[in-house]
Amino acid sequence: MTPAINLLKKNKCEYKILKYEHDPLNTNYGLEAVEKLKLDENQVFKTLLVELSPKELAVAVIPVCKQLSLKEIANALKSKKAIMADKAEAQKVTGYLLGGISPLGQKKRLKTIIDESAKNYDCIYVSGGKRGLDIEVKPNDLIKLLNASFYNVCA
Repeated sequence: MTPAINLLKKNKCEYKILKYEHDPLNTNYGLEAVEKLKLDENQVFKTLLVELSPKELAVAVIPVCKQLSLKEIANALKSKKAIMADKAEAQKVTGYLLGGISPLGQKKRLKTIIDESAKNYDCIYVSGGKRGLDIEVKPNDLIKLLNASFYNVCA
């Protein structure tokens, strides 16, 4: 079990685990999950980390087929600007490897914004905490567990 799954269990949230064989040569992790699990690319969400200031990171959870708007994530978090976080820093802060960063069960709780398109679905899919592992979860459960907000943060 990963910290993400343990958090869902502990909080008695409904979820489903979906596994697939990750291809180590594939670095487009989200779209790989879409293909291998035969899911709607608008319903599979990736977890991205942004840097708001040198010591402040935040999380954006957006559909894998979309691009993050750094301007919109900065607006959502009431920050002057946002840049993509350094990959090594993202792994260190979350405790997860790239391609397996879950919004759930991170080592340090960060401010989190979930793209409002998640509200269009009864459930969405997020990384379960390692490559080849996704979790089906209700968007409102993510909001509660992460103390997150919905906001349109896609470009």
